[in-house]
Amino acid sequence: MLVNSKYKDYSDNDLINKFLESGDNSFVGILYERYGHLVLGLCIKYLKNKDEAQDAVIQIFTNLMNDLKKHKIEFFKSWLYVYSKNFCLMELRKRQSTLKKELELKENVHLVMDFSDPQHLHEKEQQISVMERALEQLNGEQKRCIELFYLKNKSYNEIIEITGYSNNEVKSHIQNGKRNLKLKMEAIINGGTQT
Repeated sequence: MLVNSKYKDYSDNDLINKFLESGDNSFVGILYERYGHLVLGLCIKYLKNKDEAQDAVIQIFTNLMNDLKKHKIEFFKSWLYVYSKNFCLMELRKRQSTLKKELELKENVHLVMDFSDPQHLHEKEQQISVMERALEQLNGEQKRCIELFYLKNKSYNEIIEITGYSNNEVKSHIQNGKRNLKLKMEAIINGGTQT
């Protein structure tokens, strides 16, 4: 690239200023050539996965094109280190939140039915009908928490925000609701109408 040879002796701050003046992404490209390998090392250290780390580096330098316009940067190398570290920590937080959601779903997997087998479609429809009837028989708090958790795939934290219940209340409503739902479903299937 022509711009590289011409500007390779420029300081980081000169390159940033040139980028801000011209809007030419090539200047960020030179910064990438200087520091991409360091950012990759940092991302591997945090994300523990080379492919994810490489994706993160691309994302970080793509984000830089906007964020360089927003911040007054004196020491680019140390700023980039903190910027990249924060990006990785945000990714880990997102990953943790996703994992937590998956674990919450797995923990309660027996209520999540397998709809993939067409041979059992009629049976599944009956199960859904029974479940809907049983759900209507739960008390308000349990019904609301069960619907949010299973039918709307909300996490415990999201349910707390939506309902205003405490963490313990949400856990209790889901656990008790799950148990009561099972009892009421069994009662409906066996011909009773447990209320």
